[in-house]
Amino acid sequence: MHCLMKAWHDNEYAIKSWLIKQTGNQDQAQDLLQDIFIKALQHKQVFCSIEDAKSWLFKIAHNCFIDSYRKSKLRITVPELEVEDKTQGDSQDNATLMTDLQHCMTRVILELDEDDQEIIELCDIQGMKQTKYAQLKQLSLTATKSRIQRARKRLRRRMVSACQVKFEHNKVCSFTLRK
Repeated sequence: MHCLMKAWHDNEYAIKSWLIKQTGNQDQAQDLLQDIFIKALQHKQVFCSIEDAKSWLFKIAHNCFIDSYRKSKLRITVPELEVEDKTQGDSQDNATLMTDLQHCMTRVILELDEDDQEIIELCDIQGMKQTKYAQLKQLSLTATKSRIQRARKRLRRRMVSACQVKFEHNKVCSFTLRK
């Protein structure tokens, strides 16, 4: 137990700082820090035999952060979409159209492969900076930019085929509700 407490005391601040940087949220970072400590406690019997306690703790921190992200990924919230209004219809009708389009988009995102879902969810929906995503995934910024562009193209193709979305000047001008 002494080995664990010493390693924790020596590295807690650095782990918390890293978590705050990754999450951008002090409360979420604190929650993850507690989860990491609990996982470390679960391994207290072998902790003294670990050669590099700092690396081990940071690996647990990284895994906890990824797990937390994946859990939050299941709760996709779709941002407001800009739809070009060509009619002078009722605002209630427009709200219904927006809701229908958002539902269709949510379904299409969930049908994309996991990598495309992840980069679209983090960068486009949650607003994570591409540089931060590149660091998280240990990619170059150029590779990240390429991945997000390919994911967006696949999303757009799926929206066109699944929801029959039509674009005009990069704005949605019509779509058919998917049953």
